[in-house]
Amino acid sequence: MASWLIAVVVIFGFLSAPSRSSAAAAGKQVVIAHAAMNARVAPLWVARERGFFAKYGVDADTIFVRGAPTLVAAMQSNEIDVGYTGGTAVVGAVANGADLKVLSAFTNRITYDLMVKPGIKRPEDLRGKIFGIQSIGGTVWMGAILALEHLKLDAERDKINIIAVGDQNVLAQALETGTIDATVLDGVQSRRLNALGFPILADLNEANLPILSSGFVMREPNLQKNPQLAENLMKAVIEGAAFSLSTSQKPSTLKILQKYLRITEKDAEEGYRDLGSGTDKKPYAAPAGVTNVVRLMKRSNPKVEKVKPEQLIDDRILKKLDQSGFIDEVLAKYGVK
Repeated sequence: MASWLIAVVVIFGFLSAPSRSSAAAAGKQVVIAHAAMNARVAPLWVARERGFFAKYGVDADTIFVRGAPTLVAAMQSNEIDVGYTGGTAVVGAVANGADLKVLSAFTNRITYDLMVKPGIKRPEDLRGKIFGIQSIGGTVWMGAILALEHLKLDAERDKINIIAVGDQNVLAQALETGTIDATVLDGVQSRRLNALGFPILADLNEANLPILSSGFVMREPNLQKNPQLAENLMKAVIEGAAFSLSTSQKPSTLKILQKYLRITEKDAEEGYRDLGSGTDKKPYAAPAGVTNVVRLMKRSNPKVEKVKPEQLIDDRILKKLDQSGFIDEVLAKYGVK
């Protein structure tokens, strides 16, 4: 209930506030929102905590919005300036006429573990079982569908009942209590359950299943109006990623993970592992990730088929930063190879 009330307060706050597009243009605070709550958001949090936004001349703040569709809707109404989010809601919005562009993506593959209850040992044991996800059409749902495809299973054919349960914490609890038979979880949750005897049926990070996730998203008119703002924001988050991946800065990153995720030091260590394995050093959005999102979403929304990777991805600023040597210099500064 507390989490629900916080979400309502946050949403009411930005929906009742003055338009942020004019605020950003006037040099006031820029709001960057994320809909995920996992270790891979660390580049954003580090940029805030270590003062990288200010370093590159931007007054920016980060907020959590429960649900990517809500985040994207707020971007369209200029209540949020930048989204740090997955591709599902973005693709759906663009199919319906939204003018969103993906500037970069720090994660371009499914990084979950496919977790199952004890007694399920083979992929075929999932037939007729209940598979929990966060929301239909979301990133976790896509992870589930791609996981089943990887295991040569089909939810409809194999009578696998996919139900919306809640976020990663709720999904882990549902599996632990037997409410569901399977789900896909981040390493922080999956390794804890694995230690309790719950099998990892598939490590999806190793399967290298493309998907657009942790993308840096802006409205095209705002991008055209102030490309320097976008460049400075990206510099800050790219340095945040380099800091996050630096072994010499690991103690600081662990503290930041503990603060934002409200987890123990042990769980922060697990999250740090996820961060390292799931974060791309040069965050180019992969066209194959967009293609996979479109392929899966068109089952329920045929309009998304018209969304093409070259239409959605605008990596000109990222290429500029890469070709200028900025990304390599920042990685070298923090000893990231």
